[in-house]
Amino acid sequence: MTVLSGARIFDGERFLDDHAVVVEGGHIAAVVPHSERPHGAARDLGGGLLAPGYIDVQVNGGGGVLFNEDPTAEGISRIAAAHRQHGTVGLLPTLVTDTPQLMAAAIAAAREARHSTPATLGIHLEGPFLDPLRKGAHELRYIRDLEPGDLATIANANCGAVILTLAPNRVRAESIAELARHGVLVSLGHSDASYAEACAAVKAGARAFTHLFNAMSAPAGREPGMVGAALDLTEAYVGIIADGHHVHEANLRIAFAAKRHDRFMLITDAMPPAAGGPDQFDLQGRRVSRADGCLRLEDGTLAGSVLTMDEAVRYAVNVVRLDLTDALAMASRVPATFLRRDAELGRIAPGYLASLVHLDDDLRVLETWIEGRPTADGSKRDELAGNT
Repeated sequence: MTVLSGARIFDGERFLDDHAVVVEGGHIAAVVPHSERPHGAARDLGGGLLAPGYIDVQVNGGGGVLFNEDPTAEGISRIAAAHRQHGTVGLLPTLVTDTPQLMAAAIAAAREARHSTPATLGIHLEGPFLDPLRKGAHELRYIRDLEPGDLATIANANCGAVILTLAPNRVRAESIAELARHGVLVSLGHSDASYAEACAAVKAGARAFTHLFNAMSAPAGREPGMVGAALDLTEAYVGIIADGHHVHEANLRIAFAAKRHDRFMLITDAMPPAAGGPDQFDLQGRRVSRADGCLRLEDGTLAGSVLTMDEAVRYAVNVVRLDLTDALAMASRVPATFLRRDAELGRIAPGYLASLVHLDDDLRVLETWIEGRPTADGSKRDELAGNT
């Protein structure tokens, strides 16, 4: 048993003062008033905020690793370790549009990583069934139509949660419905689809929109486009890259004012330079470089981000002026709910996994726990505390 006390607690919905979290094994056993805490293996966190650990549903890479280039369980482990230092306790390694063979290898890697890396919650297949008109940094030569064999491969992935980003104007509603019946979380993105086409896809079973505003048709006076559909459809989830480069802060404020907050998910869309990687890397033979806080191909196209989840939370709070309770929920409880893992992740409550993040007063990460296991070393805690 470990008793964590001395920090304010955000339980996923509200703040608790003068409480302690009792951890037994990999789970939370109790949340009790400080005066009622057990006096066994007590741990005084010395202030700050204890919150549910962050969950990132779109992670292409980090710490110098690109999932497309290293579609293995070891590659996923390295990506997860890099992002853990920034509060991420669960993620979906994300495969950018590539060959059928690489898709199969990535699914197999995620299946294996589920047994070796607890942070692995499944896989996100971003493409290849996209609209060439809104391909962004995706390689045109790999974009293709959805075939029956693809349906079988994705539906039988058996690697945890499976998100598939597709273009609703390129994939039939019947195929979307078939994927949804097999539990695939269909997300709409990289598409010039109309409002009507996006709505039809959601009616067929799609549940989300991938990185709102980016690589999707924008609203006009008589055509709301995909952005309009994402904000108008009450139940649809929406991913947001809150880094100051992908979306203007005013557009984020407009989006948050237009739609219920428990449908927004903060995501990173992170690439290898994120979480401590080098400033340049190759994406399918094309050079991507970091400059002025963002990543671009040589033609200027945005190519993922260098964002981490803790930075996204700070940007949402400090720049967009989102309430802290909403920002923390968008980084934990909302994605857990979307992934159908909300009975064990995204809250600090009895029975939930002890996957937690300890933040200082500036919302910087001091320590993380994944299923009760703390960060391997306290060097980051010491550095942020000014002890090194």
